[in-house]
Amino acid sequence: MAHKSKILIIGGTGYIGKFVVEASAKSGHHTFALVRESTLSDPAKSKVVEGFKSLGVTIVVGDLHDHEGLVKAIKQVDVVISTVGGMLLGDQAKLVAAIKEAGNVKRFLPSEFGNDVDRINCVEPAKSMLSVKVHIRRLIEKEGIPYTYVACNFFAGYFLPTLAQPGASAPPRDKVIIMGDGNTKESPFPANLMAALGHSVFVKGDHTNFEIEESFGVEASKLYPDVKYTTVEEYLSHFA
Repeated sequence: MAHKSKILIIGGTGYIGKFVVEASAKSGHHTFALVRESTLSDPAKSKVVEGFKSLGVTIVVGDLHDHEGLVKAIKQVDVVISTVGGMLLGDQAKLVAAIKEAGNVKRFLPSEFGNDVDRINCVEPAKSMLSVKVHIRRLIEKEGIPYTYVACNFFAGYFLPTLAQPGASAPPRDKVIIMGDGNTKESPFPANLMAALGHSVFVKGDHTNFEIEESFGVEASKLYPDVKYTTVEEYLSHFA
C-alpha cells in the first residue's frame, strides 16, 4: 500500500485550493483544511467547507496571522500546501516561520501554480506580484525547509482554453483578436495583469525559453507517466 501523508492545505476554499483539497482527500491522504472564521459564515464558501467534510477532511479554524494556531495545526501533519491568492502571497512568510518552529514538516509547497518565477521576463504589474513569490522561495531555502515549487504555466484556464481572448469563456471559432499594435496603453487591474502575463509568455517565451535540468527540477510527465497528457500543440490543432 502506497504511503499516505497527513496534509494541511492553506487557502483551500479558493479558486485552486478546493481542487487540491478534493484531490488530496480522494487520494486517501488524511487531509486538513485551514479556514478562517469568516469563511464559515460566507454562504458560498460554507457550502465548499461542507463538501470537504463529506470527503472526510478535517477543518481547522485559523489564519496566517495566528502564529500559535498555525504551529499547532502544522504539528499534526507531514506536508503543507499553500494555495493562497495574490493578495496573500507575502503573508506566506508567516507560514514559513510557523513551519520552521514546528520543525516536523517533510515537504512544503508554497502558492505557485503558474510561471516558473525564477525564469521570467515580466513587465509590471506582473513583475512585482511574481517577485513576491521569488522572495518566498528564497526565504524557504534560507530556513532549510524541504520544498517543492509547482510551475503549471497556463493550466488554470486563463489563456489557453480561450485562445487568450480577453473576456471569453470558451474558445472563439469565428475570429480571434491579436492584442497589441506597438502602441503602449494602460489598462486597469486585472486586465493589465493578464496582459503582462501574456506578454511574458507570448512575446518573451517564458514557458519555453529554458530547459528543465535535473539540477533544479523535473517535468511532471516524467513523475506521472501513466497520466494521459494533452500537449499545447495537440490542443491547438483543433482550431487550426
